[in-house]
Amino acid sequence: MKLHLTAPENKLLDKEIQITGSKSETNRLLLLQALFPNLKIENISNSDDAQVMQKGLEKHSGVVDIHHAGTAMRFLTSYFATQEGKEVTLTGSKRMQERPIKILVDALKSLGADITYVANEGYPPLKIKGKRIAKNRVSLPANISSQYISSLILVAPSLPDGLEIELVGKITSVPYIKMTLGLLDEIGIVSTFKDNVIEVMPKEEVTGKTLTVESDWSAASYFYSIVALSPINSQIQLSAYKEHSLQGDSVLASIYKEFGVETTYGEHTIILKKITEELPAKIDLDLANAPDIAQTIAVTCYGLGMECYLTGLHTLPIKETDRLAAMKTELEKFGAQVNTTDASLTLEATTTMKSDVAIDTYNDHRMAMAFAPLALKKSFFVNDAGVVSKSYPDFWQDMERVGFKVSEV
Repeated sequence: MKLHLTAPENKLLDKEIQITGSKSETNRLLLLQALFPNLKIENISNSDDAQVMQKGLEKHSGVVDIHHAGTAMRFLTSYFATQEGKEVTLTGSKRMQERPIKILVDALKSLGADITYVANEGYPPLKIKGKRIAKNRVSLPANISSQYISSLILVAPSLPDGLEIELVGKITSVPYIKMTLGLLDEIGIVSTFKDNVIEVMPKEEVTGKTLTVESDWSAASYFYSIVALSPINSQIQLSAYKEHSLQGDSVLASIYKEFGVETTYGEHTIILKKITEELPAKIDLDLANAPDIAQTIAVTCYGLGMECYLTGLHTLPIKETDRLAAMKTELEKFGAQVNTTDASLTLEATTTMKSDVAIDTYNDHRMAMAFAPLALKKSFFVNDAGVVSKSYPDFWQDMERVGFKVSEV
């Protein structure tokens, strides 16, 4: 599906949008629900990733295909490895089979798991025979994707003696680890996170409880970008959100102050309002704890003619695509000047912007959504726009609700 995007006729915005539950929270809670069936979940994400996670958890044997869902690949690897009697082949898309998983597999094997590589060493597909895991200590590098660490944390309470996880080196994406531990706390599982050691206590069963998934802060980032690129006094109300969120991407509220956007918290809502057009010439951010919003921030800076230097992006090359290379290629189509390393992106300040460019999305939902707010400045095309279903199936309809003209080509 190829779409053409143009700006709202009235660029002074005043809209309300309801956003689906967080994909990150949903997939963590779905795994916990599989381990502790007394749990009930409301406001589940309607994303592709959440759907494949649900289907995967229902399988006992055979092939489990998670397509592009990286979270599901990491979480289900630990889940099936610790489920005695279950035997599956866990696979995914061509890109998923290029994304490394050796560190997690090695950690699980050190605990006694039975996992073998079907094709290439260190990469999916994986043949997993579930076993009773008796060991309770594991160590792995700290500067890896937090999903590896969260994967181990989530299955830890189901192990006979719980699990002690030692993280070696400097920890990446601490907020995502804390989100996982926060969800364990909500269902009564005791854990500690001190220095570089995480301990999770065992739990045979939990009290029946209903948990409501908070809406996705990553999805909110695109509306922050829209407000930042809009005239002063424009505002968008989003629901359902908490002021004290477990999600690392809630750091958006403080970051977007730099772009003149104020966040006001209501009961389960946030109002984003453009309050000033006096902006700094340059933004310098370390996004090691929130790498998923790097693309949105880079596009916002470009749309505002600002220079930016973003670091802490070492996990982006192994996402759905090499996001650093993809951002450089697509921003330069518009006329931007971009330099990247293996962990950083530098955008030069420029007011040059070509119209009717066609951007490619690389099977990456965030490429499509991060660029969409630029339609406030210039109309352009989005190739393979349906990729947004991975995390936010209603995205293009919500863009229309805000006032953007979205037409299929």
